Amino acid sequence: MSTTRERAAQDPIPDEQGAFGWLRALGPRGRRAFAGAFGGYALDSYDFFTLPLGMVAISAYFALDKGQTGLLTTVTLVVSAIGGALAGILADRIGRVRALMITVGTYALFTVACGFAPDYETLMVFRALQGLGFGGEWAVGAVLVAEYAGARHRGRTLGGVQSAWAAGWALAVVVYTVVFQFADGDLAWRIMFWTGALPALLVVYVRRNVEDAPRAAAAREADATRGSFAAVFRGPLLRTTLFAVLLSTGVQGGYYTLATWVPTYLKDERGLTVVGTGGYLAFLISGAFAGYLTGGYLTDLLGRKRNIALFAVLSAACILVYTHLPADADGLLLVLGFPLGFCMSAIFSGFGSFLSELYPTAVRGTGQGFTYNTGRAVGAFFPTLVGFLADSWGVGGALVFGAIGYALAVLALFGLPETRGKELV
Repeated sequence: MSTTRERAAQDPIPDEQGAFGWLRALGPRGRRAFAGAFGGYALDSYDFFTLPLGMVAISAYFALDKGQTGLLTTVTLVVSAIGGALAGILADRIGRVRALMITVGTYALFTVACGFAPDYETLMVFRALQGLGFGGEWAVGAVLVAEYAGARHRGRTLGGVQSAWAAGWALAVVVYTVVFQFADGDLAWRIMFWTGALPALLVVYVRRNVEDAPRAAAAREADATRGSFAAVFRGPLLRTTLFAVLLSTGVQGGYYTLATWVPTYLKDERGLTVVGTGGYLAFLISGAFAGYLTGGYLTDLLGRKRNIALFAVLSAACILVYTHLPADADGLLLVLGFPLGFCMSAIFSGFGSFLSELYPTAVRGTGQGFTYNTGRAVGAFFPTLVGFLADSWGVGGALVFGAIGYALAVLALFGLPETRGKELV
């Protein structure tokens, strides 16, 4: 049963009604913070997808097998756990905005460096270092915006931030389609990485226009335990941390399996051209964008746990259908890209609000950064497993491991509390 505070948090205020009431409710400072976090996450996504989209060309250039190419993604995601944990601690100790600038600058620098890699080993090192910034950006940006958002709109507000991932993904596909049409594959994948310098412009905006939520900053500074990594493993937070890691592992294991291997699946097993692949991905990405926004509303309406459970089940079902269609069903494959993208993205809409609400202000960045990115690192082994099994099972057959990840996420929810309606400060 809802408490009085929870019911009050859900009652509408006239100025906050309508499709964009959640954005008006943030106020001028909150909207600038939202813009900074949205831009950071969109460009984070763009820089991440430079690898999956260029994977076929990179594999040919360095004569790699599927296991080696999958390992590039796994290394990025594993190191992102370290980056996420460090960024979370920094966010609690030096502030959300400063930590955000550091993470954006880091992933931009090393994405560009990937374009200059002379061999596979160097590319792997640069991609790992890119993971340091990639891992920290989302957690820091989500906490920054969550502390501006009220309980009534926090789910849809953080869902809006999450939708930036689809925007960055779409931009990467557009650039990929153009670059690979007009440049030879041996050069095109390098150009893709070089365009990863774009986030440097965002650092200038954040430095000039964005600041931490005043009440949250004051509460954080007043607590001597702020930024304590050990604190998230003490007392009742230990259970929260363990189950939150399992939740993140399942959801991201499923997601990154798809994000890494669907372009290869479309080209190698469905025989699509670069332009054809871009068309199929357009349906997938448009579904993802709609899913992020819809999931944001549903996580406020249904609650954090119900939203995640609903879309975990639907995502697993979509994977099984999408990867087991008959060879002559390319038209249906195109149409099913929308619900696949919708479901596997809507599940993420509640993550920013849910993880923020599970931890107190002093260790919110630390807890969110560690749990989200440790789950990402463990889930990163799913794409590698698919890569090693692809030669015998086929990419489509091996993608079933994405569905297993979503099953783990549902199990994790039994160990976590519902937090809808919780005020952060």
